[in-house]
Amino acid sequence: MSKSVATIILSIILLFSGCRSDENTVLEDPSEIEPLTWAAVEEEGHGVLNALYVPAEGFAYAGDNGEPTGFTVALLVDFTRYLAEEYIIMLELNFIEVEDWGNFYYQIAEGKDGMIGMGNVTITEQRREELTFSPPYMTNIASLISHSEASELTCFEEMSSTFEGRDALAFEGTLHEDRLRSLVEQYHPDAEIHFANSNDEIIDRVSESDSYFAYIDIYNYWRAVDRGAELKRHEAADEAAEQFGYIMPPNSTWEPIFTEYFEQDGGLLKTERYRQIMSQHLGERLTELLIEAHREQVDE
Repeated sequence: MSKSVATIILSIILLFSGCRSDENTVLEDPSEIEPLTWAAVEEEGHGVLNALYVPAEGFAYAGDNGEPTGFTVALLVDFTRYLAEEYIIMLELNFIEVEDWGNFYYQIAEGKDGMIGMGNVTITEQRREELTFSPPYMTNIASLISHSEASELTCFEEMSSTFEGRDALAFEGTLHEDRLRSLVEQYHPDAEIHFANSNDEIIDRVSESDSYFAYIDIYNYWRAVDRGAELKRHEAADEAAEQFGYIMPPNSTWEPIFTEYFEQDGGLLKTERYRQIMSQHLGERLTELLIEAHREQVDE
């Protein structure tokens, strides 16, 4: 099992007194976590929530000081502040890094109470049969990309001519693969579908050769372009139909309190604090796109 486990304990007391961290400890196997219900934490007034995350720049990753940081980490830290202010509960976050996304998903799906996961997991009805989701913390935009030298796609009906001679490149097993298969079947039947093992591989192969088109999440596109990748985004094919949520084991007793946290002040995603956190970790330009995408989906 390939995984890197880094455990960092953060407490409310430390957060409010300068964010000094405790000495690092190592959790040998997340499956050995003892279940901890929300009711037990509420009764005792303190407890530990085990937070598994897949490293993702801007969302959840080890900062310069080795401690987890990022957009989803910051929202979770704010959750502990909410409990401190509203319930006078000190909740510690036990951060555990899991490098492989599939392993991360399995650990949560087969896990015990008192676990939460951050891996930009798209909320689907099928996955609801395997997991407990928080309310969505972000509306994602799936962006169709090509090499920067390709002509711009203005409508799907022109795909076969605009992308003539180019094949689809998919991250196998993802919703992006489903999108590409549908497009190829309907609009570009001459294209073959090739596979990559990661988003980074897709970005590298598309930017290195004008041979492919692919779907990736918009934040991956912006970060790649900022690093100098030779990519073009075809806005006519943008799809803002996915929402990401934190994941918890089936029948998690923590779902109601997370829902309460997300519904505070008329909705967490409408607050200035939410915008501030997103802008800090993802940048102002991307924040505007993502917040607008959420507004449009909610208004539909």
